Amino acid sequence: MKTTNLFFLAIFFYLLGISNLAASPKELAKISGKIADQKGQPVPFANVALISPDGALIDGAVSDEEGNFLIESVKTAKVRLVISSIGYKTFSSEEFDLAPGLEKNFGGLTVEDEMTGLDEVTVKASRPEIIIEPDKTIVNVEGTVMAEGANALDVIGRSPGIFVDSEGNINLNGRSGATVMINDRPTYMSAVDLANFLRSMPADNIKSIEVINNPSARFDAEGAAGVINIQLKKNNVDGVFGNIQLGGQYNGLWAPTVGATLNVKKSKLSANGTLNYNEFANYNDLEINRNFTTTQGLSNFFQDSRITSRYKTPSFNGSANYEINKNQNLGLNIQASSTSDVTTNQSETVVSNPGIVEKSFIGSVNDSGGKRQRLFTNLHYDAKLDTLGSKISADVDFTIMDSESEAILSNNYWTGVDPSLGNRDKVRTLNDMYYTILTSKVDLTKPLKGGKILEAGVKGSWVESDNDLDLSRAIEEGPFNRDPNSNRFIYKENVLAAYLSLKGDFNPKLSYQAGLRGEYSDILGNSITLNQVNKQEYFNLFPSVFLQHKVSDKYQIVYNANRRITRPNYRLLNPFIYYIDPLTSEQGNPNLRPQYSTNFEMNHVVKGAYQFTLGYSVTADAFMQVFEQNQEERSTTTFTDNFDKTKNANFRAIIPVEIQKWWNTSNMVQANYNQFKSQLGQDFLDVEQISYMIRSQQNFNLPKGFKMEVVGMYLSPQIWGQGMIKGFAWVDAGVIKSIMKDKMSLSVNGTDLFRSQVIRAKVDFADIDTSFRQYRSNQGVRVTLRYNFAKGESFRVRSSSGSTEERNRLD
Repeated sequence: MKTTNLFFLAIFFYLLGISNLAASPKELAKISGKIADQKGQPVPFANVALISPDGALIDGAVSDEEGNFLIESVKTAKVRLVISSIGYKTFSSEEFDLAPGLEKNFGGLTVEDEMTGLDEVTVKASRPEIIIEPDKTIVNVEGTVMAEGANALDVIGRSPGIFVDSEGNINLNGRSGATVMINDRPTYMSAVDLANFLRSMPADNIKSIEVINNPSARFDAEGAAGVINIQLKKNNVDGVFGNIQLGGQYNGLWAPTVGATLNVKKSKLSANGTLNYNEFANYNDLEINRNFTTTQGLSNFFQDSRITSRYKTPSFNGSANYEINKNQNLGLNIQASSTSDVTTNQSETVVSNPGIVEKSFIGSVNDSGGKRQRLFTNLHYDAKLDTLGSKISADVDFTIMDSESEAILSNNYWTGVDPSLGNRDKVRTLNDMYYTILTSKVDLTKPLKGGKILEAGVKGSWVESDNDLDLSRAIEEGPFNRDPNSNRFIYKENVLAAYLSLKGDFNPKLSYQAGLRGEYSDILGNSITLNQVNKQEYFNLFPSVFLQHKVSDKYQIVYNANRRITRPNYRLLNPFIYYIDPLTSEQGNPNLRPQYSTNFEMNHVVKGAYQFTLGYSVTADAFMQVFEQNQEERSTTTFTDNFDKTKNANFRAIIPVEIQKWWNTSNMVQANYNQFKSQLGQDFLDVEQISYMIRSQQNFNLPKGFKMEVVGMYLSPQIWGQGMIKGFAWVDAGVIKSIMKDKMSLSVNGTDLFRSQVIRAKVDFADIDTSFRQYRSNQGVRVTLRYNFAKGESFRVRSSSGSTEERNRLD
């Protein structure tokens, strides 16, 4: 057995052994009840505490989504039950004696609304940055310094186990393919468009980010790496409230941003909307060094490029909810965005040929621009069927996406010192894409005898895309002639799914959830130009199992296992060829198969704050970017292919520390073991490595309304398929000052303070010998001015979920 496998096996048995160190088997006291507001609606996520006469905290819990709470304790003390939640008056019970064996059910408890207008009083609350639940980790964004001056993509990248690379791609626990959702609904965007959309979303409008490493059967099976769910703030005043933001970022290029959020509620109707305009500008200094072995000897190409891009994204996210009666709700959600971009890639390549003293040069300018428009609509209905908690929900989603782009690559080839004596050509690329996505689903929750809960649901999705790629070439100043690699590709995908899930308790300390999801897929890819049809049809089962062991009131272990699928991005199935420069091209792969991942995780949670997690996954037919070199033509082609098998084992520790009342820190250490095995052409790839990631966030509450946060992160060297990426680190910092009695705030955030986020990579496999060095303009400063306005009384709005699968496959 290899050393790396022994390393993670040792950790596994070590953590498994901890479960034997359970607290002494004292009989537990159980304090329970259900919290509701004055209208009888449940109050979720309220703080429930047992407080001694001198004000000390004895034990506590948080109410669930239905307002239920349960405190288990082995302590003996005189206490009172105290309930607190933002927007409600604090509830306090009479004192009673807490002792092991006590079972006290408060039944239904009603908390009163705070009736004071929010324009006259500010309610402040302190919550933990990270809340650990059996099936997910919740990162609280609301109220943090980084939230005030950052965007959604920034705060996702600071969440446990998540890394966002310089291109905006999201990796979860060392794996790509995470599903990104907003308010439990899919985003239906390519990786590029998703990154731009998240950059346009101010983090101040985010309540929390849910990181779900191993989703249950209720979630779509799509997304081998797990689910990242962004929960936006919901209405919490009766009347009108919102905010206005104005700011910008400078990283060598200036990019402004402006946004406004408005929330309104009147009687049974509530609505909210957010309108943002965001510009994202950056440059990418890229150096590529390629060696080619020809029959004459070694040929070297050294390319130096600067790629300058600017994206402009106006976006809108709005929802409305109508309370038909106390048991039924009808809602509508609309998301719309339009991204236009302009990119210029200027490069010069120095060519050294064997046996030739004089060097050759290639000068290239690739000017491109495009526009992508997206409209997503969701109509949802939910109803309570009885007083036992049975409920049903139904969603219908419809998405339209339209994209058009044009690029002209101008090349000049010369030898010696005079570029004017060179030969010239041009390549023009026109690309039009159109997508329609329709999904519908129904979910049912049914409580059973013995405290068990049954969940079931069905879903259907229908996708159609039309991609027209028009390539043409011109010599010198001559006319453009159509290139034979032009292609029109039509893609159709139908997926039908159903699931069944049961959860309950084996005993007071051991609970479970087991589910099974089945999905039938019917896929057709049709290259009109090549007269090539590729059809795939398959049915898969996706089981999931969760076990929660409450070893003591301060220690629990959660075990889970599941199977997931990631289907290919629609565009990657198109047999296109796209020229990046004369030496580099990208092409599609119509034979790309779905990847399947089997995942296991064991999570130790101590005192509800410290988290120690061990995970393991095996992925078959994993998507990886493959490099191919033509030694004689001295060109490089990249495409996405299926690797035979990849393995990932990871250990993650989250350790929060309160150093002083005004200074606390959240720290994360994660170790990853990655292994890649695959037959690539005539060569076999078999590589493995242990890498690690360290993240530390320092939070400071300073005098006179100042708050400060400093975040540092280090990534060690790591392998990724054929490539090796060197280690690097960076530091971000932010400070915020509240003014006008917290109605206005000014934040200043600095990113990559020491300009250290430099990516160095190398591909040395078979006959490929290529190295890269790039620095995107990560070092910068962002300034944001925000004004809050509010007037009204406290209230609560229900939420419901839409479908969750087809989102991120449009790239």
